[in-house]
Formats: sequence, C-alpha cells, structure tokens
Amino acid sequence: MNRRTIIKSSLAAATMVVTGTTRETNFMETKQEVESLKNRIKHSACRWCYQSIPLEKLVEDAQELGLKSIELLDPGEWKTVLDKGLTCAISNGSSLHIQKGFNDLKYHEQLYKDYTNLIPMAADHGINQIICFSGNRENKSDVEGIENCAKGLSPLLKMAEKYNIKLVMELLNSKVDHKDYQCDHTEWGVALVHKIGSPNFKLLYDIYHMQIMEGDVIATIRKHKDVISHFHTGGVPGRHEINETQELNYKAIMQAIVESGFTGFVAQEFIPTRPDMMKSLREGIKICDV
Repeated sequence: MNRRTIIKSSLAAATMVVTGTTRETNFMETKQEVESLKNRIKHSACRWCYQSIPLEKLVEDAQELGLKSIELLDPGEWKTVLDKGLTCAISNGSSLHIQKGFNDLKYHEQLYKDYTNLIPMAADHGINQIICFSGNRENKSDVEGIENCAKGLSPLLKMAEKYNIKLVMELLNSKVDHKDYQCDHTEWGVALVHKIGSPNFKLLYDIYHMQIMEGDVIATIRKHKDVISHFHTGGVPGRHEINETQELNYKAIMQAIVESGFTGFVAQEFIPTRPDMMKSLREGIKICDV
C-alpha cells in the first residue's frame, strides 16, 4: 500500500467509527427519552405526513420513539402496522374523503356502502375509530347541514354501536386549507353530536384547524371534553413543527387534555420541515409528554 492509499483507508475507518458512535449515541438518547415518557398522553402519528418513508420503516421508527399508533391508514395498510405491535388509532373512511360528505344527500348511498363495509372490517382488526367528514357547505345552512348529516349517519351508527366502533367527524378550518368545509367550528360539531345522540359518534378536535378558526383552544377542550374522542396537532401558522417556531403553547394544551380526563390518542399531524423528519417527530412527542 502506498502512502495515499493508507491515508484514504485511515480516513474511511475514522469516518465509520464516528458515524457508528453518533448513531449509537442517538439511539441511546432516544431510548432514554422513551423510557422516561410519562405516558399520560397516548402518542400517535398521521401516515400522510410521512409519505416519503416506506410504511414498514415508519413503523420501526415510530416504535423506537415510543409511539403506540400510526393512523389515517387505508385497510390495505392496517396489517403492516398491526403485525408490528402498533395500532391504528383512527382509520381512513370513505373514498369520497373531505369535500363530499354527510351534509349532502346525494352522497349518502355511497357513504352508506363504504362505511357498512369498513365498520365490521375495522372491528375484526381491533380498530375502534373511523374518520368521517361533513363535506363542503355549498350554500347549505347550518341547520340543513346538521339535518342531512344526522340523516346519513344515524343508520350507520346502529351498526357502529353493534361493533363498538366510533365514527368521528373531524373539525377542519375553512379559512386556509379546506375552503367551504361545513364542520369548521366546534359548536357546529357539538350541535351535530347532540342531534344524533349516539355514544358512538364523536368529534376529532384538530388543534391546528381550530386555532385558525376560533382560538380559545384550552377553554373549548374543557367545555366540550365529553364529545371529543381524538386530537390532532400542528403548528400555527403553516402546519409545521409544534415547537417555538409557532404560536401555540402545546405543553399547556396537553396539560389541559390530561386534566380533562381524556384517555384517547393525540396524533402528531404536522408536516416536518427538517430533512430528518424523525427528529421533528421525536421533538413533538417530547413536547406533548406532560
């Protein structure tokens, strides 16, 4: 070996040692953080925020970070997550998705077909929540939207009660992300819950969306704790990391959620800006662990 080859080999070996040491250090730090989690919040993460990561890899990373769930999955994805010991805290619902929901009578037939197929499948896999949406307003009054939603959801909830499944309607903002969406204020969603009157119909309180629409997050959670069965996070503005780069105090919000007696899941639904997305997810879990 000549001098140049020896130098190159030495540098390569040194790099491997440093890289290996860094990985080991990061692993140990993460392991210590997971072991120190208070677990008063059950942590989940939304699949769509990490589409660039293969699901199998995301599951492995999530387990290392102490997550219990990967959610908003289609039925074809359930097994990948469940076989690794995680759950899906809330499943995707109808293929009609957000804009075409229960507030429009013309979609009821398709929605009935989709959810009567999903409900028993979810129950067979131990998944107990399925997401649903109001749909866009399209000039419907608040009263008409509630009446139509109740008409479409009530027959499904008889099946949901039989299978111990919750149908959970998400509160979304109509100001920035989902123009014209009808279930865009907590009070509208609460009125629908009371109209339907089933313990198997609840709300998904998305903290990001409701901060944009109405603010007063902690007081709202305390007031309506009995009708909320799931939470999503996200930094305001921009729906990125929930750290000091945005305006919400997530530690205080999580403390209020814990104090409300909530025992369900809180899912990270921010879009990471870091190249290392798991670093952002790890940070989000740490912030929410109160």
